[in-house]
Amino acid sequence: MKIFNSIKWRLQIWYGLILVAVLVGFEFTAYQLEWGRQMRGVDDELHRRFAVLAEASHPHLHPPGRNGEGMPMGGFPDQPPPDGMGGQDPGGQEMGGQGQPGEFHLPPQAAGLFDLDDPNGFYFVITSRDGKEIARGGKVPQGSQGYIADNPDWVSVNRASQLNNASPPPAFTQNGFRQIGNMTPSGERINVGCSIAPQLAALHGIAWDWAGIGGIVLICGLAGGWWISFAALKPIENISAAAMKISAGDLSQRINVAEAESELGQLAATLNATFARLEAAFGQQKQFASDAAHELRTPVTVILTQTQTALRREREAGEYKQTVEACHRAAERMKKLISALLELTRLDAGQERIKRLRFDLSQTVGDCIELIRPLAAEKHVALQPEIAEVEIMGDPSRLAQVVTNLLTNAIQYNHEGGEVRVKLERQSNFAVLTVSDNGIGVPPEDISRIFDRFYRADKSRAGANAGLGLAISKAIIESHGGSIEVTSPESGGTTFTVRLQAG
Repeated sequence: MKIFNSIKWRLQIWYGLILVAVLVGFEFTAYQLEWGRQMRGVDDELHRRFAVLAEASHPHLHPPGRNGEGMPMGGFPDQPPPDGMGGQDPGGQEMGGQGQPGEFHLPPQAAGLFDLDDPNGFYFVITSRDGKEIARGGKVPQGSQGYIADNPDWVSVNRASQLNNASPPPAFTQNGFRQIGNMTPSGERINVGCSIAPQLAALHGIAWDWAGIGGIVLICGLAGGWWISFAALKPIENISAAAMKISAGDLSQRINVAEAESELGQLAATLNATFARLEAAFGQQKQFASDAAHELRTPVTVILTQTQTALRREREAGEYKQTVEACHRAAERMKKLISALLELTRLDAGQERIKRLRFDLSQTVGDCIELIRPLAAEKHVALQPEIAEVEIMGDPSRLAQVVTNLLTNAIQYNHEGGEVRVKLERQSNFAVLTVSDNGIGVPPEDISRIFDRFYRADKSRAGANAGLGLAISKAIIESHGGSIEVTSPESGGTTFTVRLQAG
C-alpha cells in the first residue's frame, strides 16, 4: 500500500502502536494493583470474621453435654441463635442430639458481622468432617458449601494451614464471591465469604474511566506525533522540491531551512554548498566551452581566410607559400590549444598519471632557469636565483612544467631591464618556491581570477596557451597535494608562491 511507503505514516503508525502498548500496559498494571488493594481489604474483613468464628467454634463443635458449671461446651451461655444462624439443618430442624455435632452459638458481639438482609454481606458455613452442615449465617450463595470443601487447591493448602498455624487461611474467588476456609484440628470446616459485586462494579467503573483517559491521551499523543513528524520531515520536502527544480535546470535554487543547527539543517547547508559548487562548475563549463570556441575560432578563421584568398585566382609560388605558412601557424596554435585542453581535462578527471619519485627539487628549478635564460636575455631581464637543496616526492617533469610556466610569465610581463627573483627554501615540512618579478603586476580585481581558464589579466596579450598555463599549473600543484598563491602590491610586480610537502 502507498501509505506504508510514506516515512511520515510509518513513523505515525509505529508511534501509535508504541503509545497504545504503553497505555494498555500501564492501565493493566494499574488495574491489577487496584484489584489487589480491593481484595486485600475484603480479605482483611474475611480474616477478621474467620478469627471470630474460629474462636467461637473451637470448644463448641463436640458431642452435646454440660461441663461442671452448667455451661455449654465452650463457655458461652446457652442462648437461641439469631435468625438464620446456627442450630438448624437445611431442613429447618435444630442440629444436636446424640451422635450429632453440638450446637453452635455466635457470640453476641459477633452477630452484627453477618447480616442476613444484605445480599452483598458476609456469610459463613460450618460443616462436619463428613460434610454435614453444622451452622450457617448471613446470605449464603447457592452452592457455596461445596466450593471450598471440594476444591482440590484448597484441600492441598488447608492441610498445612490448620488453626494452630500462624499462616492465614487461603482465599479464593469464584462467580463473584470471595471466600476463605480452613479445618479445625478436629476436622470441622469453616468457610467465610462475601459477595465482591460492589468491588467489581467499582473496578469496572475505574477501568472505564482509565480507558476514557487513555483514549484522550492516545488522541492527543497521535495528534502531537503527527505534528512532530510533519515538522521534522518538512525540510525533507523542501530538499526534494529544490532538488527537482535543480534537476529541471534551475541551478540557482537553494534550500531554505529555519533550524540551521538541527541534523536536517546541517544536511540542507551541505546540500546548498553542493548546489553552489555544482552551479559554479556548470558556469565554468559553459564559460570554458565558450572560451574554447572563441580561441579556436581565431585560427580557424585565419585558415579559411587564407585559403579562400588563395583560391580566388592564380597566384605566384611565393604567395602560395605565404598562405601555407599562415595556415601552418594557425594550425600550430590550434594544436597547442587542443593539447592544453586535453591535458587540463585529464588533470581534472584524475586520468593524468602523476609519478611519485623522490628527487631534488633544486636541480629541477636550476634546469628550468637555464632553459629560460635565452628568453630572459632577449628581453634583457636578469634572473636572480637563490636555491637551497630540498627533496620532495612527486613528478619531476610535471613540476618542471610549472616552474617553466611561472618563469615564462615573469619574463613576458616584465619591463625591459627588469629582474626575476627565484627562491627555493625549506620551511618546516614544506618546500617553498617563490617566483617574483618587478613587472606590470596584476590589478586587484584580477587576483581572484588569475588561475581561471582562458583568463588573461592583460587583455591585449595572447599567450601561447591562451590563458591556460596558470590553470594547468594550479591543477598540477594540487594533484601533488600542494598549493599555489599569487600576490601583487600596488607598487607593481607579481609574486607566485608554491608550497609542496617536503620529502
